[in-house]
Amino acid sequence: MRHHHSDPADEDDVLEPPSKSSRKREMQALQDLGEQLVALSSERLKKVPLPENLYEAIRAAQGFKMEARRRQLQYIGKLMRKIDPEPIQAQLDIFAGNSAAEVAKMHRLERLREQLLEDEQTIGTIAETWPEADLQYLRTLRRNALKEREAARPPKSFREIFRVLRELQETSDAAAEAEAEAERPADEDVTEQGSNP
Repeated sequence: MRHHHSDPADEDDVLEPPSKSSRKREMQALQDLGEQLVALSSERLKKVPLPENLYEAIRAAQGFKMEARRRQLQYIGKLMRKIDPEPIQAQLDIFAGNSAAEVAKMHRLERLREQLLEDEQTIGTIAETWPEADLQYLRTLRRNALKEREAARPPKSFREIFRVLRELQETSDAAAEAEAEAERPADEDVTEQGSNP
């Protein structure tokens, strides 16, 4: 059952218009959100619940540089004033690892990286989990990361190992999602529509 009630936010607007500074903060927050969206890979951007015009504007901004990009970001900020930013923020939080499941996944990858540094045989586990992994590259990164540690140099290769593992994880997650989607019986949609008078 759906309850229809008037939005209290509408009544607030009538009673007391928001102050100039709070409007400015709100606009800035939306523009920041827009910048985060522009920074996403096209793969991730597809997962964000966006209206078509906003999606197109973000894709365009990704191809712009300097002044054109700045203007496009302002335009994105304007478009975002017309939509509810909550679902977008929720999806960005998931990408950023702010959801419990994501945090657990990141910890698993961090542990795997540590195991790899301690024991090269961990390469076998990685190969089993992700057959498409570039094992030669990971071996090189492992050697470099160990050298960095010994020489107390910035952990560039150490970080790169994590990036590679995360990418492998994301690719297999996306494949699993697509598989689950494909296995969903087609008549499920029909029953859902039937139950909604």
